[in-house]
Amino acid sequence: MHSTQTRTVNVGLIGLGTVGGGTARLIMRHHDEYLHAYGIDLKIARACGLDPARVDELGLDPAIFTTDWREVTSDPDIDIVVELIGGEHPATEIFEAALTSGKHMVSANKALLGRHVERLAALAAEHGVQLRCEAAAAGGIPVVNALEHALVGNNVLCIAGILNGTTNYILSRMTAEGLDFAEVLADAQRLGYAEADPSADVDGFDAASKVAILSSIAFHTRVTTDDVYMQGIRNVSADDIDQARELGYAIKLLGIARWTSSGIDARVHPVMIPRDHMLASVSGAMNAVYVVGDAVGETMFYGAGAGSFPTASAVVGDILELAQPIAHGAAPAPESEPYERTLPIRQIADLETRYYIRLSVADRTGALAPVVKAFADAGISISAVNQLADDGDGSCSVVFLTHLARERDVEQVCDTLAALDDVRSVASVIRIEDVDAWLDGVEKND
Repeated sequence: MHSTQTRTVNVGLIGLGTVGGGTARLIMRHHDEYLHAYGIDLKIARACGLDPARVDELGLDPAIFTTDWREVTSDPDIDIVVELIGGEHPATEIFEAALTSGKHMVSANKALLGRHVERLAALAAEHGVQLRCEAAAAGGIPVVNALEHALVGNNVLCIAGILNGTTNYILSRMTAEGLDFAEVLADAQRLGYAEADPSADVDGFDAASKVAILSSIAFHTRVTTDDVYMQGIRNVSADDIDQARELGYAIKLLGIARWTSSGIDARVHPVMIPRDHMLASVSGAMNAVYVVGDAVGETMFYGAGAGSFPTASAVVGDILELAQPIAHGAAPAPESEPYERTLPIRQIADLETRYYIRLSVADRTGALAPVVKAFADAGISISAVNQLADDGDGSCSVVFLTHLARERDVEQVCDTLAALDDVRSVASVIRIEDVDAWLDGVEKND
C-alpha cells in the first residue's frame, strides 16, 4: 500500500470511441484502487472527441471536453497524452505536437507505429519523454511487455501469431460450418465482427503492422510494415479447409517473424499448420502470440486482441507505467534511441517450404500431363496429388502437394500453369509451414 503521493497525474485522452471509452471507464472505475495500491492519483484532465454527447455517456466532466486535439497537446498541465483515434492523420500531428511539448505518449495506433515508430521514437528521445504502445501489437495481450522485460534474457528466435480477430473468426466459422469466405464475411459484417470495408483485416495489413512492431522489439532491428510480406484470406475456400483437415492441418492467417542467418523473415499469409499445434486450436475472434526464445523455448500468450476493455487494459497498463514515477516526483526514463536497420529483411522469394496448390483443370484425359511436366521443369517435386469432385462445368479441382520448394520457383510454375490451355485457374496456393523450424536454435534443457 502506498499512503502518499506527490501529485495528481493528468491524462489527456484523444479519441472517445470504443477503446477510448473503455480507457476512460477503466481509469474512473479503478481510480481508488490505483491510488491505494500504487499511490497514483490518475485523472482524465482533458478529453477530445467528435461528439459532445459521448461525455455524458462516459460520465466525464463536460468542462474537460474539446473537439480540438490541439487543446490537449498544448495544455501545460497534461502529463500523458493518449492517442486512440487510429490512422496516420491527424495522429501523426498529435504525436509530433505532444512529444515536442514534452508529454509522454500512449497509443494503440498500429498503422502509424508500424510504419513510422523509428521517427516518432527518435522525437520522443530528443525531448526526453517516452512513447508506449502495448495495445498496438495484440490488443489486450501483454506481449510487448514480455519482449521488453520478461524475455530479455533470451535471443528471440521466432514469433508466430494469430494477430487479427476478424480473420480468425472468419476462418474458424469456415472450418466449423463448411462455408465459403464471402458467405462468412457478409455475416461477420452484419454481426459487427468485420468492418464495412474489411480490407485492412482480410488482406493482412492489420496483422502486418503488428508483425513490424513485434519484430523490431524482438530482434532489435528496424522492421516496418512495408517490409512485411502480406497476403490475405480472400482466396481460401471451403474446399481448401476440407483438404487441410484431411491432411491433418488447420488453415490460419499467421503473422510470422523469424531470425535467420540471412536476415529477418517477416510475413503474413494463410498457412497450413498441424492441427495439434497450439496455434491451431485458437478459435473465434481470439488472438494468440507464440514466442520462441533460445533459453525459454516455446511460450504462448493468448487473449482478446481487440474490443473496448481488452485493448483499454493494455492502454491503461502503459499509462500506469508512466504515471508511477511522475506521481512520486520523478521523471520516467526518456525513450531510448530507436532501433536502426541492422539486419536485412529476407525476401519472400527466398522462402523455402512445402506448398499446397489447387488447380481448376479441364476434366478430360491427358489434361494433367502438361501440368506435371510444368512442375518437373521448374524443379519442384510433387509429394501427392488428389482430384476432388467435379466442379460441374467440365472442369475439376486437383490438389498438388509439393516437397520442399523455393517460393520463386512456385511463383514461376504457377505462371506457367495459368497459361496452359487445360488449366482454368490456379485457384489456391497455401504454404505448409514447417513449425519444427520455429524451434531451431533452442538450447537443450539438460
